[in-house]
Amino acid sequence: MKKQYISEIAWNKIFNFLKTQKNIYIKVEKGCKSFVEGIFWMAKTGAQWRELPEIYGKWNSVFSRFNSWTKKNIWSSLLIFCTEKPDLEYVMIDATIVRAHACSAGYKKKNPEGLGRSKGGFTSKIHATVDALGNPLKFIVTAGQRNDITQANFLLEGITNVHVIADKGYDSTEFRLKITEQNCIFVIPSRSNRKKQYEYDEHLYKERHAIECLFSKIKHFRRVFSRFDKSIRNFSAFLSFVGACIWLR
Repeated sequence: MKKQYISEIAWNKIFNFLKTQKNIYIKVEKGCKSFVEGIFWMAKTGAQWRELPEIYGKWNSVFSRFNSWTKKNIWSSLLIFCTEKPDLEYVMIDATIVRAHACSAGYKKKNPEGLGRSKGGFTSKIHATVDALGNPLKFIVTAGQRNDITQANFLLEGITNVHVIADKGYDSTEFRLKITEQNCIFVIPSRSNRKKQYEYDEHLYKERHAIECLFSKIKHFRRVFSRFDKSIRNFSAFLSFVGACIWLR
């Protein structure tokens, strides 16, 4: 008897979402759930697709279906669906490095697929926006050597009238102005060598631990903890799926 990774309550929400999506086959609910369970197994274990247990279906069929849904943005749409009611008392942004496995190599220099060299070696960087309860709102994947601040504006797109909590890596005058333009209040400490030191709510800044907790949660999924996918599209799809699973717990 195979292990059930997704509860019935969570599955009902997922299946109701899938019913709203076009150009995907979901007529056999039992088979569809088995497929999604198989994707969870892959995300959790980080195994090669060929190692997928047969109880979830033929590995190449499951991969083809996963890849097809990725191209149709089903997984990213699932994360957006799950974030319909976030706690926006404040939001946090940050980034974390993940090691890239050797099997993710082979990209062309003109199309790096979010892979690069940093102090940690061959890596990717996950940039995230998190709500006040530590639930993920948005993920962006870049090469490991990219600076955190480069994705800050994208992480805050569409977010207004909240406190924005971030660490010193986001200490930028331009970014602070961007936050203010969106009617938000920045809670960002200044670097020690900055001439103009900005004041910030030190008590509220302590809540930033929630985004670190999120990174810890998603790295319990080995497919995120270590990048095995060559394409940034499929890696981002697993990331969106894991984020949706955290919302549905």
